[in-house]
Amino acid sequence: MTVITRVPDVVFKTRVRDESVEGPNPFRWQDRTTQEIFGGKRIVLFSLPGAFTPTCSSTHLPRYEELYEEIKSLGVDEIICTSVNDAFVMFQWGKNMNVQKVMLLPDGNGEFTRKMGMLVDKSNLGFGMRSWRYSMVVNDGAIEKSFIEPEYGDNCPTDPFEVSDADTMLSYLKSVKA
Repeated sequence: MTVITRVPDVVFKTRVRDESVEGPNPFRWQDRTTQEIFGGKRIVLFSLPGAFTPTCSSTHLPRYEELYEEIKSLGVDEIICTSVNDAFVMFQWGKNMNVQKVMLLPDGNGEFTRKMGMLVDKSNLGFGMRSWRYSMVVNDGAIEKSFIEPEYGDNCPTDPFEVSDADTMLSYLKSVKA
């Protein structure tokens, strides 16, 4: 696995609410660059295999949502969850999960995930190419600290969830704040 020191330059295809649009679909496409998202900010980003999947929905995302304010109070501007899912799936997942605070960032083509070196084949589970589970602190585009789940690799028979969780991130942030 290659060690990445900065987040890669990509364009994320997102959907945003447009109040000027009337009708049943008040959304429009918005391209967001890595620089727009990470530039000049300290971001906690966590990545997971897929929206609507068991661990992602029962624990990973909800705990970051729950600890959002406490994590932000430790010098973090925003918490972002990314997954190799398109904007429509991420939107519906956020709605289903009642996400109010964590930003859901779709990586539909897996370009960010691939350039991070975290794109893995999960065909053994019927998922195809997905993100490995990890979290990181990104400071103005530079990766300050990352937590990558063990057993990294294609067709891993398990879905480890030991170090990319919100509590591990919170502990790290508290340790560097002290």
